[in-house]
Amino acid sequence: MALRFTTRASDSGWVDTVWTCASGPVTEMTSVATACWGLVFWRCDGRPYASVSGPETGAGVAPVPAGAAFVGIEFAVGTSLRVLPVPALVDRGATLPDVTRRTFRLAGDRWETPGPDDAEALVERLVRAGAVVRDPFVAELRRGHRPYASPRTVERRFRAATGLTQGAVRQIERAREAAALLAAGVAVAEAVTRLGYVDEPHLARALRRYVGRTAGQLRAGGGRPIALDLGQRTTS
Repeated sequence: MALRFTTRASDSGWVDTVWTCASGPVTEMTSVATACWGLVFWRCDGRPYASVSGPETGAGVAPVPAGAAFVGIEFAVGTSLRVLPVPALVDRGATLPDVTRRTFRLAGDRWETPGPDDAEALVERLVRAGAVVRDPFVAELRRGHRPYASPRTVERRFRAATGLTQGAVRQIERAREAAALLAAGVAVAEAVTRLGYVDEPHLARALRRYVGRTAGQLRAGGGRPIALDLGQRTTS
């Protein structure tokens, strides 16, 4: 098995998903675009590591340490670290210093490293301490509410909080949903219709840009290991 990547939804309004990954003898994977920033914890050769990941505006290739086990928290769009605004993290990340087997340091304090089942407990502590914050304006937009502000003001506030435009977030989220549908066996034409793509070439361009896969590869499960939960499908 080259890469086993799974995600679960969260009932926390601060968290998008929690994911785990276990790597086999592989050296790289396809990194998929995401609108979320996150915290990532992993162990490799008995050593602990932690980092902050930023939103990714396109698919790419990322190195994978063999035999590593990861736990990741993807935060909801519109949230951010008080000490590290999300716009500064777009298409990059930051390694966290002073990581031990049980704890990590963030925002000047030491926190207990979470497992996949207690990620929300860590997030609650970070929120209570004021280390993780969110823009209520963006939260209202994400719930479909129309603010009493000009479109220019709305876009400026959204980008200041997320590092991305609203259009970019929609395109990334739609491409990821399309990938999941195709990997589940949904026909290309049906995915086009369901998700509002203009035509199949439009979908193909989005998949190449944001997922790094063709529709055929997603349906067949081909290509290098991918950092996306496609029904717990494994690739090699």
